[in-house]
Amino acid sequence: MRGDPELILASSSPRRKTLLRQLGVRFIVKPCAVDEISKAAEAPQHFVARMARAKADAAWRHHARRQLPVLGADTVVVVDDTIFGKPATRGDALAMLQRLSGRTHRVLTAVVVMNTTRQELRLCETLVTLRPINEGEALRYWRTGEPLDKAGGYAIQGFGAAFVSAISGSYSGVVGLPLAETYELLQLFDISCWMTP
Repeated sequence: MRGDPELILASSSPRRKTLLRQLGVRFIVKPCAVDEISKAAEAPQHFVARMARAKADAAWRHHARRQLPVLGADTVVVVDDTIFGKPATRGDALAMLQRLSGRTHRVLTAVVVMNTTRQELRLCETLVTLRPINEGEALRYWRTGEPLDKAGGYAIQGFGAAFVSAISGSYSGVVGLPLAETYELLQLFDISCWMTP
């Protein structure tokens, strides 16, 4: 794809880069670290929206001289109003998979686009049902290395797809960037996509 970039992606996620490329957007990657700790009694949808805004804002402050809009996003897995982040250890990952096994959970992804004059947010919620997962399967899955950097300890686009029995909502939202909502945001900021006339 040729031409100057029209957007800054405030994420180092290879999945978000791949999804954004599906929209035909010309972008540069400028991730910024933010404190990803939830506040006491913070609702999951508020947390994920706050994280997406924080990531976009941090990248904007560091790269505002480029005068490009910034996109920030965050994804969380939610079970019984408990936010599942990325597992830090094998024990964390196995415990997460045990809680998700045979149940339906929510995946929330917030997307923010901002520039000098405005900030717009979209929140996507998808229901994902995992089939029952036995202890041996969970352990073998951990050994693939895939759960370590994934919210909820599984990847729907990877080996973890073998656990998914049903999905209601946005597949790309579970992967990390809901494309319909993202496209809508990009149009608000006049950012060219493959389908832009």
